Amino acid sequence: MAKLFGKFWTRTELLKHAGDIRQIAGVRLCELSDGPGRGVRVAEFNAGSGFAFTVLLDRGLDIFDASFKDIPLAWQSARGVVHPAFYEPAGTGWMRSFGGGWLNTCGLTNTGLHGHDELGDYEFHGRASNLPAQLSGYGGRWIGDDYELWLDASIHEAAVFGFNLQLTRRFTTRLGESHLQIVDVVENRGDREAPLMLLYHCNFGFPLVAAGSRLVLKQKSVQPRDEAAQAGIARHLVMEAPQAGYAEQVFFHEVIPEANGFATAAVVNDELKLAGYVSYRQKELPNLIQWKQMGSGTYVLGLEPANCLVLGRQAERERGTLQMLAPGESREMILRLGVAQGEKEILALSQ
Repeated sequence: MAKLFGKFWTRTELLKHAGDIRQIAGVRLCELSDGPGRGVRVAEFNAGSGFAFTVLLDRGLDIFDASFKDIPLAWQSARGVVHPAFYEPAGTGWMRSFGGGWLNTCGLTNTGLHGHDELGDYEFHGRASNLPAQLSGYGGRWIGDDYELWLDASIHEAAVFGFNLQLTRRFTTRLGESHLQIVDVVENRGDREAPLMLLYHCNFGFPLVAAGSRLVLKQKSVQPRDEAAQAGIARHLVMEAPQAGYAEQVFFHEVIPEANGFATAAVVNDELKLAGYVSYRQKELPNLIQWKQMGSGTYVLGLEPANCLVLGRQAERERGTLQMLAPGESREMILRLGVAQGEKEILALSQ
């Protein structure tokens, strides 16, 4: 049963009060009509609990804006939503159409730095986020007294004489809930082995991220990426006020999972009594990368579960950690994004 408006409701009780359940919750398809995002299809989810988010169907099935009871959760860059037709693959051109958002999919055959290896050229953070999706279906359905909102779609990274990978993604949330689940299946549909590098770039922003906000996770170890991160290692769990000229700090975490195999990282704002979190199945995503960017305007905490680091494919090969998919092989990843409100729920994230 869904908890709404301070009480639990059965399906029968709820439908006595609403002619159409979409009065309370649903998934709606739209298309942007202005600016650099013109023509991008989106799916707007409303869980009825105050939890809402928007999926960019033409931008790698990423999540752009997200909110809880009108409080924004995601960081958005100055670029906003940009149509994939404006994607610039050369060098760091990826950043010219990087809108931020709650989830940005990096991969499928590279994350991090662009470069060249024995398999050919690879782009900064890969092409996944700039691939339009093929929509399989969406909507809502009753499962007993629970109402589930869902969307299924796929993106296809392929080239003649190149790799042939398909990512199929399912979004689900339920009426009255304040979290969503993503199940990804990546399949090698080609006739040769292909690299699989996948990173979920989850970007939390103001007002959840503010001076004094803190990162909560059960870390086994943490390593700074470079000298800038080394200088900030003592305060990597605490957020500062926006600063002009801030040099980004990146940390590599090894997180202790729960008994169910999922690891969780949360950003907590004690003043708002609100936390945003990402939880992920660690078997397939053993790494958590923290992107701490306290810059003026570019003010964001990125929590990024991944099966690799962010140093590029050649570096991953040299570390001996480059994952490969055989022809016909597939791999499943599970990710959850959500909100905790109040001291009791926030404390549960820390235990």
